[in-house]
Parts: sequence; structure tokens; C-alpha cells
Amino acid sequence: MDVPGTLVAATVTAYWLGAGAMIVRVRRHARRHEQRAAQVVPVQGLERFMALVWVPLVLAWIALPWLALQRAGPLPSLPALVDDAPYAALRWAAAVVALACLAGTIKCWTRMGNNWRMAVTHEPGQVLITDGPFSRIRHPIYAFSILLMISTMVALPTPAMLVVGLAHIALMAVKARNEERHLLATYGSAYESYAARTGRFLPRF
Repeated sequence: MDVPGTLVAATVTAYWLGAGAMIVRVRRHARRHEQRAAQVVPVQGLERFMALVWVPLVLAWIALPWLALQRAGPLPSLPALVDDAPYAALRWAAAVVALACLAGTIKCWTRMGNNWRMAVTHEPGQVLITDGPFSRIRHPIYAFSILLMISTMVALPTPAMLVVGLAHIALMAVKARNEERHLLATYGSAYESYAARTGRFLPRF
């Protein structure tokens, strides 16, 4: 069995099952507090457009690693490079990083709790979270998502996975900038000060 590849594929699946669980949690919380249950659905035009691209990318991200592990089928299988000793060690490292990304993301989800949203929303009473995983990085969840995608591309380097990975990373960058514009308009100087001392995906020293 391809252990590092399987670990990465399973981690990606668990990651998106966790995201799905967060969506269900937020919807239930909204119903209990008589808020609109659709708060997790994009309402902004740009985010609706991104969702049309992003949803198929996510489905591909989940499916392609498992298909690549079959080493047979309609899609190109893993290159022979993955069986070479140096690259095999790199794949194990990618599997460890992927697991760390999942753990870090769960920590972020836990800190955000019911304030977590999949999309930009205009809701009263939302809190600007700047502590914990968010104290040095403005978008730690996106940072972990990008790193998890890179780990997937390293562990399962098929042409299709590389294309999906690059598209996902580009969308994360666009989404992060869009959210920053929204948060600056919502929280004003408080967010401007927070952004000045933090990095977007990497800590600012």
C-alpha cells in the first residue's frame, strides 16, 4: 500500500468533511438564534463567482488523490519518480505536514466557533478574532489550506492534481484579499491596526 499517499488522501478527505461539519454547525446555530440559515452561502457577487469554480476544485481535490493511488484508470497515474528513495522521503514529509495542517485548521475552527463563515457575510454582532492562531497571521485557515494543497501536490504529483492545486492557491489569494477589503470596511481602524502587525499567510516579523 502507498502509505504516504494514502495518508495525504485521507487527510484531505477528513479536512473537507470537517469543513462540511462546520457548515452544518453554523446553520444549526443560526436557526436556533432565528438568524438566516443561509449565512454560510455566498451573497457577494465575487464570492458567488469564485464558488462556481471552487466547488468543482474541492471535489477534484478530494477525488484525484484516491484515483492517483489506483495507478490505473483514465487519468495519468503517479510518475515513476515517486518510487525513488529521495522523493519517497519527501512524500513522507508531505504526509506529516498534511496531518499538521489538519490539526492546525481544527484549532482555528475551534477558536472561531460559531463566528466561522465559509463566505463574506454582513451580520451584526460578529467578532473580529485576533488572538490564538490569528495573532500573527490574518488567514491561518487559508494558509493551512494552501500548505495542505502543496503537500497533496508533492505526495501525489499527477498533472491533474498540479492544475487543481495551482488554481486553488490562486483562488485562496483572491479570496483572502476580498475578505480583507470587507473586514477593513466593517471594522475600520481596528482591522487596519491588526493588518499592520500581521501577515496574510505567513507571520510578519
